[in-house]
Amino acid sequence: MLEPRKLCLGGVLTAMQTLMSIETRGPGLYEITGEVAGWLDRAGAGEGLLTLFIRHTSASLLIQENADRDVQRDLQAFFTRLVPPTTDPAMGYIRHRSEGPDDMPAHIKAAMMPVSLQIPVAAGRMALGTWQGIYVFEHRDAPHRRQVAAHYSAM
Repeated sequence: MLEPRKLCLGGVLTAMQTLMSIETRGPGLYEITGEVAGWLDRAGAGEGLLTLFIRHTSASLLIQENADRDVQRDLQAFFTRLVPPTTDPAMGYIRHRSEGPDDMPAHIKAAMMPVSLQIPVAAGRMALGTWQGIYVFEHRDAPHRRQVAAHYSAM
């Protein structure tokens, strides 16, 4: 993670941003709630709004349950069945195949899911529900280094 860039007016924090790097090991959901919360804490966030944006066209961002690992497994299985690799006969209409059988399906999944999230911040903490976590949803088969841009705007 890069050091946050801060904008202060009259000694009061008004905005800050950073770029987080997340290593994936193939398809699945990778929780980043702790990294995001740590960044807000270290930067001295108060009341405001957090925006997260993934800088890729074959991965997504989700807020999802973090209490039961089966939720993430079921989501991965569902989207694999919904959008299989281009080697599946049902995907015969796909033209873009030059980057492998998982590439165009990854683009389709990313088009169906969010690539940015907005989360209220109160007293320096994200206003997530009890069982909610923030996830990078990797859609490609190979490991990747994904970048998530974070921007906090104070009230």
